[in-house]
Amino acid sequence: MTIPTSLLPAVELETGPSPTHAVLWLHGLGADGHDFVPIVDELALPSTLSIRFVFPHAPMRPVSINRGMVMRAWHDYDLIDPNVGVQENLDSLRSSQRAIEALIDRETERGIKPENVVLAGFSQGGALALHTGLRHSERLAGIMALSGYLPAPRTLAAEAHRANFATPIFMAHGRLDSVVPLVLAGTSKQQLLASGYAVDWHEYPMAHTVCREEIDDISRWLNRVLE
Repeated sequence: MTIPTSLLPAVELETGPSPTHAVLWLHGLGADGHDFVPIVDELALPSTLSIRFVFPHAPMRPVSINRGMVMRAWHDYDLIDPNVGVQENLDSLRSSQRAIEALIDRETERGIKPENVVLAGFSQGGALALHTGLRHSERLAGIMALSGYLPAPRTLAAEAHRANFATPIFMAHGRLDSVVPLVLAGTSKQQLLASGYAVDWHEYPMAHTVCREEIDDISRWLNRVLE
């Protein structure tokens, strides 16, 4: 199933009739919405819970960190230094933020309340999930960032919405990640904790990928926040 062309194109998968919950899952740089579709069957979510998974495709755009190559990307960015952070193109970041908020609104129109929506993502998708979720004006069920980081950290205090101040946040990262360094994700975690957010943090002996232990932890977390 695909959603209307007025919104971001996406792959949709429903675990049952008349979904009451939704998970919007954002792919990483250069991938597309099909990337994480296979994970749904591995999550072992209860059959009594009807969930709509939405896997949108990011727009095609040139990406500075890849020497201007055009690919699917949620925003343009360049890595300054793992210990300092990332230089994001804020216009493209906020454009994608609006696009994801439109998808959340679409779920509301289809009968799913915002508090039953999880915003999730991997890598750059995880960064956008954090950026959008913490600024969204209605409470979400949870925010999940896998192998990601907090973009535009200097704007968070001014732009964060109190509606999601207590929303559960799941962050997971590989200790061997050379794409999004663990130190960058760790800095993001520390900023969130210092700002009063509750972060469920996990580390795994892996690179920039997803492992079985992580999938099991995601399953337990989703079961908790979607109940």
